Amino acid sequence: MKSVAFGIAAAAIAVAFVQVEPAAAQSWPSKPIHLMVGFGAGGGTDVATRIVAEPLGDVLGQRIVVENKPGAGGTIAGDIVAKGTKDGYNALMISTGHTVAAVMIKSQAYDAVKDFAPVGIVANSAIAIVVPKDFPANDLKGLIDLIKANPGKYNYGTVGIGSTQHLTAELFRQRAGLKVQAVSFRTTGEVVTALLRKDVAYAFDIAHAVRGQVASGQLKLIAVSTGKRFPSIPDVPTMIESGMPGFEVNGWYGLVYPTGVPAAVIARTHDGLREVLSRDTVRKKLANIGAEAALSTPEQFKKLIADEIARWRDVAKTAGLQPQ
Repeated sequence: MKSVAFGIAAAAIAVAFVQVEPAAAQSWPSKPIHLMVGFGAGGGTDVATRIVAEPLGDVLGQRIVVENKPGAGGTIAGDIVAKGTKDGYNALMISTGHTVAAVMIKSQAYDAVKDFAPVGIVANSAIAIVVPKDFPANDLKGLIDLIKANPGKYNYGTVGIGSTQHLTAELFRQRAGLKVQAVSFRTTGEVVTALLRKDVAYAFDIAHAVRGQVASGQLKLIAVSTGKRFPSIPDVPTMIESGMPGFEVNGWYGLVYPTGVPAAVIARTHDGLREVLSRDTVRKKLANIGAEAALSTPEQFKKLIADEIARWRDVAKTAGLQPQ
């Protein structure tokens, strides 16, 4: 009888636990949500986060507090969130750099896939090949042909060795079979200066970051690495259109919670994002920073993160790049 009674009691406790989570999730959020950004104020990830955070807080019924914790390629913020509370009040906005850091940072204290519960991609941005205005090639084929005809003559500029821009340029170099050297700079501004001085032949960078020089005619865009033409620069062809099948690299921003957060919290946040990203005001604000509102499912986002880490690991290995 004791064993039967114990079994009944255990079952009752299990049912109670099953009932607690939905109840807790239903009352969520009951206090402000802290949304961490692993980069400084004013950068692309920070601005995109703030554009989305305020209206999302209104939809959810609680203020979303954006906190900047820059450093180590965004991994300081990632570590804080991964090891933080799992109650839906501790979230992180990540970018493409999240998958690059997983490959290029040796001492990363968390697993970039297993330790996070994706909600969805919030927006995409365009990475593009940019060259000086009078560069003797106006399309991707011309650029490749010119470099192949002059092996070792040309260099390309990049923001930091092991950055998203660098690995995208390295992927291009590998796919095209080019003999070129990377020249690393600290900022996009320095890359632009090197292009204007013709110290480097081309660079991969966020298209919006060089919009001023492109608009003034100092620089020109050869191609974008997005899978389809980007809305803000519809006249610039994709790498795929330009003769590189399957070449697709998107800049993106996406929201994640630490693994272990209730599924109901993820679902409600995703529903909130859907409503926010459907608003013309939000879409226009994102467009003004060179981003396109685009909401994925949690499952699609999780797969993207894992796939990108695998791709960048292969690119880095082929290039002989070692995690630092």
